[in-house]
Amino acid sequence: MNDIIYRELEASELVPELFADFIRRQVVNLCYRHPDATASDPGKAAGWVVRPDPFVDDWTDDDHTRVSADLLCIVESGGLVYGAFVPAEPNAGRLVGFISVEPEIFGERRYMDLSHLHVSEDMRGRGIGGKLLEYAKLWAAKQGALRLYISAHSALESQNFYRRRGCIDAVEPQDEHIAEEPFDCQLECDCI
Repeated sequence: MNDIIYRELEASELVPELFADFIRRQVVNLCYRHPDATASDPGKAAGWVVRPDPFVDDWTDDDHTRVSADLLCIVESGGLVYGAFVPAEPNAGRLVGFISVEPEIFGERRYMDLSHLHVSEDMRGRGIGGKLLEYAKLWAAKQGALRLYISAHSALESQNFYRRRGCIDAVEPQDEHIAEEPFDCQLECDCI
C-alpha cells in the first residue's frame, strides 16, 4: 500500500480514541536473550542467543490511555510524534503506524531516545516502519543528535527489523531503560 499519508501529529490528536482501530498485537515465539542472563540481570550479560519464549503482546484500553498520554508529553516538550495514516475509505484517517522521539540529547554519543515505534499488525511488512524510522532519524539529526537510542522489543521479528536498518547494540546502555524493560535489547543507530 503506497498511498499511506505520513505526517507529524498535533497535541489535540493524541487521545485514546486515536488507537481504537490500531492493532498492536504481536505473537512472539522467538526472542533475543543473553545466554548468561538471570531474572535479576537479564539485559547486561555479553552476547545474544535466539531462544523460544512464546507470548502475545497486545494493548488494552488502559494502554491506549497510557500511550496517548506519553505521546502528548513528548509533543508538549518539543519532541516528535509522527504517524502513518490510511487515506482511503472505508478506513480514512485510521492510524496504522507511529514513531516518537524524546526531545533531549544525552550521552557522549549524542543520543535522542526513540521511545515508540509501532505498526498495526494488519499493516506490517509494507515498509511503513522503515519510513517512520527514516523520518525520525532525519528529524533527530536536525535537532543535533548523532544517534537514536532504542530500547527495542526482544522479539526476533523486531530485532530483525532494527538490525536490517543498521542498528547495533548500544555503546552506552541506559540503566533506566534496562530497569523499565529488562528483556528489551538496547540498540542505537546513526541518524545520518
